Amino acid sequence: MEIRVRFAPSPTGPLHIGGARSALFNYLWARKNKGTFIVRSEDTDLERSSRESEHNILQALRWLDIQWNEGIEVGGEHGPYRQTDRLELYKDYQERLLADGHAYYCYCSEEELEQERQSLIAKGETPRYLGKCRNLSTEQREAFELEGRKPVIRFRVPEGQAIHISDKVRGDVVFDSNGIGDYVIVKSDGIPTYNFAVVVDDITMSITHVIRGEEHLSNTPRQVLIYQALGSPVPEFAHISLILNTEGGKMSKRDGDTAVIDYQQKGYLPEAIVNFIALLGWAPTGEEEFYTLDELAKEFSLDRVSKSPAVFDRHKLDYINSHYIKAASPERLAELAMPHLEELGILPSDQRSVEQQQWLVSFIKAIAEKISYLAEVKDYIHYFHGDTPLEPQSDALEVLKGEQVPSVLAMFKEKLQGAEILSAETVKVILKQMTKELKLGGKFVYMPVRIALTGQMHGPELYDIIPLLGLKNVLGRIGYTEEHYLG
Repeated sequence: MEIRVRFAPSPTGPLHIGGARSALFNYLWARKNKGTFIVRSEDTDLERSSRESEHNILQALRWLDIQWNEGIEVGGEHGPYRQTDRLELYKDYQERLLADGHAYYCYCSEEELEQERQSLIAKGETPRYLGKCRNLSTEQREAFELEGRKPVIRFRVPEGQAIHISDKVRGDVVFDSNGIGDYVIVKSDGIPTYNFAVVVDDITMSITHVIRGEEHLSNTPRQVLIYQALGSPVPEFAHISLILNTEGGKMSKRDGDTAVIDYQQKGYLPEAIVNFIALLGWAPTGEEEFYTLDELAKEFSLDRVSKSPAVFDRHKLDYINSHYIKAASPERLAELAMPHLEELGILPSDQRSVEQQQWLVSFIKAIAEKISYLAEVKDYIHYFHGDTPLEPQSDALEVLKGEQVPSVLAMFKEKLQGAEILSAETVKVILKQMTKELKLGGKFVYMPVRIALTGQMHGPELYDIIPLLGLKNVLGRIGYTEEHYLG
């Protein structure tokens, strides 16, 4: 049997982390089993769905290198792959259910349904539809239609049935059909509801495994009943756990970034996001933390997906991303850093020379060990760019009061101006010479120079800062410090 899985987002917004994980698990399961991964669009929410959102979701998947074998923009034998393009197909299946007595027309108004709901709640019962229109005569239907009522189509839920779902993550899950109530499968405007359309899509696309978020588990018995009514084999289900924030609540915008594009725009690397979300609720067999997509495809298995909720730990993501930053080429990182520097008006791409591009690569080399994502370049650019240091704070100001500081800075300027090339090696030699000639310990030379140049007592290596600042900016910063903070 060929494994066929699908990812079917609703195009009502960007691809969120939870959706990306579902897509990834489906993709990995297909690759592991040499199967087919399908991407389709559940766009029947006509008010909220948009082609722009659909495009953004597909772009995010491609950015993560989650490629699909069949579906939107790829094609295949089981299309079309948008639900709004499949309405005639759904009609065929709804007619089958109506003809076989598994579905019926319901003319209840919203007011009547709400009264029934409130009555059940008052009795302490689960709100559900009690079947008022289950056995309408032709005359009753015609009377309702003369009133102008537009019917929905409801599925006739069998009574007293235990619905067993053998879930590859959660084990055997049992639902009582009596607690479900007859549910709507086609709305009054003719648009199918999720629980009906998704089953027809999965049947007609020969889906063998449905791997999705735990929030869909409550929909599963309704879907299983439709499979059974249509005489179609039921796919295997795997409901993966929720993703929680570090406080144990469901992730939301209040926790910060929840969409893949948020992390892309901040300068996270796609391979780091993939590595991180793969470990949200799935445990590899070994102790390894870092996996390429190819390695994940070989290692992945549904039996190691946890029932317990996964925790989205931003610190863990930053740790993983910093690992991939250190492994990436400075040239690639420089490209990713450009938008963040352009926000500050530094090195705009339409004006950048070859020398400036080389400067940018050297800058990235100097800070790659210190950043967790590329937007953080903005926190380090002040060390390397411009002729004015940051304003020193209390401890740094105390250092500048040292009696040796004027002579240290004077000698440093003199030696730099006498150097033929301003390189990291030149700077190292100059600073060592100064400690000998002034007969001072290293910190009495290095620290005043650092504070004069940056306004801070800590930061990147002076050997990296000085060549990238350039002689003009170095002299400008020392002059500024002498004028404002010495004597």
